[in-house]
Amino acid sequence: MSRLCEITGAVPTRGTSILRSGKAKKKGGIGTHVTANTPRVFQPNLKEKRIFVPELKRYVTVKLTARALKTLTKNGAYTTLKKAGVI
Repeated sequence: MSRLCEITGAVPTRGTSILRSGKAKKKGGIGTHVTANTPRVFQPNLKEKRIFVPELKRYVTVKLTARALKTLTKNGAYTTLKKAGVI
C-alpha cells in the first residue's frame, strides 16, 4: 500500500538535512559553517483507522494523516469522506 492520505492527499516529500559544524560567534567561536547537505524524505504521519459512519450504518477503513483525523472529527465522518471521494 502506498504512503498516501486518502483525505488530504499527503505524500512523502523530499528535502535535505543540513549539517553544521563550529562554535557560534556569541559563544566565542568563529561561527558555524555548513559541512554537508544530505538528501532525506519527509514521511506523512499516517494512521490506519476504522471509522463508523452513522449515515451508512457501517465501518469504513481509511489510511489518513493525524491532521486529516482532526478534520474528520471537526466536520463529521460522512461529510469529510464524501468530499474526499472515499465513499
